[in-house]
Amino acid sequence: MASSFIAVSSPSLLYRTSTSFLPSPPPRSIIPLTRFKKGFCWSWRLKCMPSGNSGTESDAETTPSTSSSSPSFSNISTYNWSAALAGIGFLETAYLTYLKLTDSDAFCPIGGGTCGDILNSDYAVVFGVPLPAIGIIAYGLVAALSIQLPRMNLPFGINEANGRFILLATTTSMAAASGYFLYILSTEFPGASCSYCLLSAVLSFSLFFINLKDFGFQEIQKVLGLQLCIASLVIVALGTSYSTSPPVSLSQAEVELPFVKYEVTTPSSPFTVSLAKHLNSIGAKMYGAFWCSHCLEQKQMFGQEASKILNYVECFPDGYRKGIKIAKACADVKIEGFPTWEINGQVLSGEKELSELAELSGFESSE
Repeated sequence: MASSFIAVSSPSLLYRTSTSFLPSPPPRSIIPLTRFKKGFCWSWRLKCMPSGNSGTESDAETTPSTSSSSPSFSNISTYNWSAALAGIGFLETAYLTYLKLTDSDAFCPIGGGTCGDILNSDYAVVFGVPLPAIGIIAYGLVAALSIQLPRMNLPFGINEANGRFILLATTTSMAAASGYFLYILSTEFPGASCSYCLLSAVLSFSLFFINLKDFGFQEIQKVLGLQLCIASLVIVALGTSYSTSPPVSLSQAEVELPFVKYEVTTPSSPFTVSLAKHLNSIGAKMYGAFWCSHCLEQKQMFGQEASKILNYVECFPDGYRKGIKIAKACADVKIEGFPTWEINGQVLSGEKELSELAELSGFESSE
């Protein structure tokens, strides 16, 4: 009876007493001994239970944090790949934009001249904006998001979920545009090759699939309709752009003409030779196309010798086919038809009589 009283009234003594008989007594083992003292036992239980569950609760708390952090680590490689590929695309489009602004020819390891024709065609411009400039923006956005997402340092308060969606939407539009351009390449430029076009297509499709794989099946189902809508809008926008800005000659749209130099057969007179020398001396230019019959007739008026003296500019030196772009010198004059004369700052369209050319240029014949 005395030992029971001591067990109830002195917890510390009881603990020392129990440890002398039990090898490894947990504090909860004394609860049955004090069950008849409900009030005291409850206070003892409150002190003992947390220590017994602390390990389990701490494990339960740390387990979710570990599992929640694991996706971030698994996405690091995805974002690194995405940033690297977007960086390559950014450099490629920046190079092509530089060539466009400086009117320089691109070095084409595959395709040669056909590569330059494609890059300088009307299909390389969307609503008046050079396609490489649009590529800079798209690749730059993908690279920036891929770098910032693992750090959770997105601007404008964008959270991770919205950032991943923006990344997927951007790569979806890029893949859709690349698919459309491959279609244009195969139908409008059959047999031609463009290494830059193919590289951009590979990068765009790779970025799309890399970012798509991080979305689970249920997430993909939720955004599938929106992805299809984005892809459709991109294709419709590109089709609208190309339908409103066709190649220069619609009548020749379905014709492919290799460049041919037609010889002038008529003889020149002293007047036409003097007029041709005068036009050349004042910087007058005649713009024409090899397939233009009126251009040949205009040269025939001058004759064989005088026509060689004229400052003649061929607007399609590489031949003509659908999608080919007019020479820059001709495009700068904003030619509306062939032939076109540029005399003393005046741009005059159509075939002109020799007397009219002499009057416009201020030529005075000594004859």
